Amino acid sequence: QVQLVESGGGLVQAGGSLRLSCAASGRTFSSYIMGWFRQAPGKEREFVAKISASGVFTTYATYADSVKGRFTISRDNAKKTVYLQMNSLKPEDTAVYYCNRIRDGTTIPIDNWGQGTQVTVSS
Repeated sequence: QVQLVESGGGLVQAGGSLRLSCAASGRTFSSYIMGWFRQAPGKEREFVAKISASGVFTTYATYADSVKGRFTISRDNAKKTVYLQMNSLKPEDTAVYYCNRIRDGTTIPIDNWGQGTQVTVSS
């Protein structure tokens, strides 16, 4: 099991920005496909974004339609950390955000969930 610790959430106004961080404990972090999920009150947890393992060429990112053009996922393998840069935030982005390893070719999480980090966007 990989331990996951999310941070960086907070309260922002609509149109603002936040950068979330996810620190992972795995010894082979660079080989992990990592992703972000979120869960709003009264709703199921949903996929937000994922980033491929670091290969010889480049990483590849995938986003949910609801965040395309606004969110950017990135990773720093030396720090064993994945980031989610969130711009042009909307009230509907309000949720608890979680990171996780993701099964290859899917949006299915692998590890136990961490505590998440709360993002609240006011109108």
